Amino acid sequence: MIGSSGAEPLLRVQDLHVEFATEDGVVHAVDGIDYEVARGRTLGIVGESGSGKTVTSLTTLGLTRAQGARVSGQIMFEGRDLVALPEAELRSVRGNDIAMVFQDPLSSLHPFFKVGTQLVEAVRAHQDVSKAAARERAIEFLGLVGIPDPGRRVDEYPHEFSGGMRQRAMIAMALVNEPKLLIADEPTTALDVTVQAQILALLDRLQRELGMAIVIITHDLGVVAEVADDIAVMYAGRIVEMASTEVVFDGPEHPYTWGLLKSIPTLSSSREQDLVPISGTPPSLIRRPSGCHFHPRCPYSQPSHERIDPQLKPVPDAPEHHVACLLEIDVRRRLWAELRAGRRPEEARATVGVPEEPR
Repeated sequence: MIGSSGAEPLLRVQDLHVEFATEDGVVHAVDGIDYEVARGRTLGIVGESGSGKTVTSLTTLGLTRAQGARVSGQIMFEGRDLVALPEAELRSVRGNDIAMVFQDPLSSLHPFFKVGTQLVEAVRAHQDVSKAAARERAIEFLGLVGIPDPGRRVDEYPHEFSGGMRQRAMIAMALVNEPKLLIADEPTTALDVTVQAQILALLDRLQRELGMAIVIITHDLGVVAEVADDIAVMYAGRIVEMASTEVVFDGPEHPYTWGLLKSIPTLSSSREQDLVPISGTPPSLIRRPSGCHFHPRCPYSQPSHERIDPQLKPVPDAPEHHVACLLEIDVRRRLWAELRAGRRPEEARATVGVPEEPR
């Protein structure tokens, strides 16, 4: 399994299902996923909005319980199943052993309280220390994440911080109890590219200094390329491809991953080469397509793909690389070679000769 280094993983998610009952029907937000994260490693979970990335991590922290989610499967953390853990015990894990940086730092920080007050509260919720000691720790961690003059900024309100500074403050709050696992949900969204690079470098440095594992959630493959050791690509509540970062970028096997890669610019692309967006929109998680959930948007889909549901399986000649695709392995690799050479999906399909089945 990707994310494992031979030793017992810090986090192991097994056959996780998360469903929400609504007036329109049951939302299958997470549909039977498995992954592991080893100590000191970073897993990037990638996919479009609505693919189940954030719900997976909120469920790890037990934050979907209040929303009435139906959860099954296991989330094993240091030998304890977080799904079955009583709320009181889960609260001791949340923010202490596992911390999360949420997507919007402005809405995550309370506007009526000073940043330092909120950090002090995070410390004292899990440590029996005085307010003065907690304040010193808050100042220490604001400095650790690169906020200048932390002794002064600790007494400022969130609106007095820039977007990048608020994100750093959120990271400081998540790290102030030195968690073993950090979950970062879109940590660079809405930040300019310079600040994005600074935040990613900060996460990398803090991981090395504190030895923690990281799960980073993003729609941007460019972000995970910078920081992740392994990548899990999610679509319609499922993981459709999982491998090391190097393998995903060099030899992706799933058409959805190809679409994500071809829709972002790279330094190696010529200026004349167009970006190729993925056609269509993500499916409803209430009324999901039959068979392969990606088939309505897949340029290489065949009629049988509407009936057969692909399972996530190891690639025959690369057991650490898992993919859920009905195309034959040699066809997938020839298609990717054509796409990598700059062909558009319809050109690649014609060149490779992907057969059309009678409907």
